[in-house]
Amino acid sequence: MARRHGADRIPRGPLELEVRVYDDGAAFRYRLPATLGSFAVERELTPFQAAREGVTYALILAGFRSNYEDNYVALPLTAIKPESLVALPFTFEVPGAAWVSITEAHLESWAGMYLTRPRGRILEARLAPRLDRPEVAVIGQAPASSPWRVILIAEEPARLIESNLVTSLSPECRLSETGWIRPGKTSWSWWSGNFARDVPFQPGMNTETLKHYIDFAAEAGLEYCLIDAGWSAGPVGQGGGGRDITRWNERVNIPELLEYARARNVGLWLWAHWAAVEEQMDVAFPLYEKWGVVGIKVDFMDRDDQQMVDFYHRVARKAAQHRLMVNFHGAFKPCGMMRYYPNVLTHEGVLGLEYLKWSYRAIADHNVTVAFTRLLAGPLDYTPGGFENVTPAAFIPRNVNPLVPTTRAHQMALYVIFESGLQMLADYPGAYRGTKELEFLKQVPAAWDETRGLGGRPGSWVSVARRKGEVWYLGTITGAEAREVELPLGRVLPPGRRYAAEIWADAPDAAVNPKHTVRTTQTVTAATRLRARLAPAGGHVVVLRPRA
Repeated sequence: MARRHGADRIPRGPLELEVRVYDDGAAFRYRLPATLGSFAVERELTPFQAAREGVTYALILAGFRSNYEDNYVALPLTAIKPESLVALPFTFEVPGAAWVSITEAHLESWAGMYLTRPRGRILEARLAPRLDRPEVAVIGQAPASSPWRVILIAEEPARLIESNLVTSLSPECRLSETGWIRPGKTSWSWWSGNFARDVPFQPGMNTETLKHYIDFAAEAGLEYCLIDAGWSAGPVGQGGGGRDITRWNERVNIPELLEYARARNVGLWLWAHWAAVEEQMDVAFPLYEKWGVVGIKVDFMDRDDQQMVDFYHRVARKAAQHRLMVNFHGAFKPCGMMRYYPNVLTHEGVLGLEYLKWSYRAIADHNVTVAFTRLLAGPLDYTPGGFENVTPAAFIPRNVNPLVPTTRAHQMALYVIFESGLQMLADYPGAYRGTKELEFLKQVPAAWDETRGLGGRPGSWVSVARRKGEVWYLGTITGAEAREVELPLGRVLPPGRRYAAEIWADAPDAAVNPKHTVRTTQTVTAATRLRARLAPAGGHVVVLRPRA
């Protein structure tokens, strides 16, 4: 419901409803006429009604102050309690008809949208309230438009992954020059707890450890090394209060690290708490450009009210002015910003690998479900690559040198399934060095030209194919259960042409030795029907290169 600012009545002039229909879905948005003048939106009354009862995959949140980091719950639609707040994307099955996912696109100068189920099969929109005036969600000046309310539709759930409606509905690129923007992969010391074996220094957030990670990035051909929390001046820890992100502390020599990385053709990213960025970006971002920093990871926003949405846009715009790429961590879901600010490479907004440090939550079933839910909104900073693989029965959470209750092939496949313009190799360098699987991590791209969903179902399994140039990469994972699936190469390869297939699969004993993989090669065509044999929590990767 929109009201004139300061008036207690419905606005003058009709609202306009703009609708677009596509082969893979539909979208609509509200346009507020100029006659409205200044306005405040108290709430949105948009309803969505499912034609039939079906299973939903809901991310149910405790409130609007959220980082979207939780597990999805499979529930019949009418089992969602009326008081529950459901995050987007919201994916569900309409039995006998289609698979559907509701999300939003071009969220700018507005509040993020959620869903509730007030009754029956009806879903209703809810907007995040402003902090300064919680009785309203949006304050603005007409003419204005709401974000697009997007409904993705597919006959099979994996086909939802192919849709690009979220970016297509967003504005064209606003940057005059983009050649400096380079998606890529990065080393990262945080997830492993600054762990290292057999090194002549004390691992930690210090110059020597970070040089170790820069060396690994150079060896593995990674474009970047990310320096996470603990480098800047001010209190130790991750809080924003008192931090000065224009200065470094005595443990981390930023100029020395920048010079060291530059000599090895590795770009450095810096972490910052959003509150420090809000306070200091006008000084910090020009300084980072002068230093030669290539990107900034902004963390702990945990909101998507209108004021925070505006903060994201200020960061993206100011960062672009100083040739800085951006990773929004502790973030809400992406809504297509990477189209008009392509320096924004990724968002978190997902329960990722880090949760294995303190819980048993980022498990195989969860990973499969994320592919049909959160992934549909856009790139996600899941931080894959855990190589200390153990069986689910042997798993225990630990902060230093964490264990991973999936097979190694499962972790490899996540680099294909989970798209991210800044893709982490999350584990410590010693976990990768000397392994045959590192050869795959070196070659897998961080940006793609085309995507195909090959099959699967939330919580069970998923197979995704992505193309870079003429090379196709296929990633397949299963949940807790072992399974054998057929990969239809005719969905990606042209007829009559031969391809060299490089296959990385769970070894026959991967159910008890989950680090074990088997690497094979064969010649294939569009008519070939590859079979992927997946161990429990297993994975399978195929690289397809055209033969002469």
